[in-house]
Amino acid sequence: MSHYGLKAVSAVLVAAIGLAGAARAADISGAGATFPYPIYAEWAKAYQTQTGNGLNYQAIGSGGGIKQIEARTVTFGASDKPLGGDELKQNTLVQFPTVMGGIVPVVNVEGVKPGELALDGKTLAEIYLGKITRWNDPAIAKLNGTIELPDAPIAVVYRSDGSGTTFNYTTYLADVDPEWKDEVGVNTSVEWPVGVGAKGNQGVAATVGQTQNAIGYVEYAYALQNQMTYTDMINRDGKRVAPQAEAFAAAAENADWSSQPGFGVILANQPGAKTWPMTAATFILMHTDASDPADSAEALKFFDWAYAKGDEMAAKLDYIAMPDSVVGQIKREWTEIKDSDGKPVWSPTH
Repeated sequence: MSHYGLKAVSAVLVAAIGLAGAARAADISGAGATFPYPIYAEWAKAYQTQTGNGLNYQAIGSGGGIKQIEARTVTFGASDKPLGGDELKQNTLVQFPTVMGGIVPVVNVEGVKPGELALDGKTLAEIYLGKITRWNDPAIAKLNGTIELPDAPIAVVYRSDGSGTTFNYTTYLADVDPEWKDEVGVNTSVEWPVGVGAKGNQGVAATVGQTQNAIGYVEYAYALQNQMTYTDMINRDGKRVAPQAEAFAAAAENADWSSQPGFGVILANQPGAKTWPMTAATFILMHTDASDPADSAEALKFFDWAYAKGDEMAAKLDYIAMPDSVVGQIKREWTEIKDSDGKPVWSPTH
């Protein structure tokens, strides 16, 4: 695993992925979720090396990605919150997943090492509700045996931007805690009861890293790349699990991807002794009525390449690749993306 580090920025992160200099007009343009940024960066570097084609991806959060694709300012949007069938139809969008990964709690508590601390969903919800306020609270101590935790206030960090990571995180908290469901709810952005906000997975990672006794939530690749202290979780079956590829895969193994429009399956709090409870897919959004058919075709060529050749890179970053059977379904959906003459912009023989 290469810890090449992701730098946090206070303004919009514009990732000119795979380019040595300024973006060229021919580069594929996309914007949205920060959750998949690490793997999109790796794919794009390899893709440009092999094809000469670049990718300009703005990692601005799922909410921004949805807005940009709906406004047609990019060729594709990226979101960790799947859109429903009505919203896809209303905005003439095709939606498809690229990879799956895990959302992990990250902490900055002196003396605590990665994977040493464990939390369960109820305790995590009560921390974010402001009901558990100190690290030596009995609820945390009960889960962690002999680990000595400080009598210090917990500094809560959350995503301040519209975020699919937040959507999946709050989906999990609502599923395990009725009070969270009733008082806070589920969305890409919520009224957080306590804490301070930071923008993007990058911002949360940086804020937690700089704040003693902090807790936050990020995509697992960010925890690894920033050498953060992540926690284990007690899952739905009452088993302690570590965030790793096998646990993310276990959450997805029974998913019926065809059951929801646009493959919009939610993987939070799935059953299974080995399952990581905060697993999520990340999605691409593209218009079915392509404004620029050539650009849409180039974007689909990139994702076609990623499905065919990007699995190993994804695995190194602890993302889970989509099953081949699902990829086949996705490519059939791509034929819905058409030019002004009603001709598909992409075909398997491209």
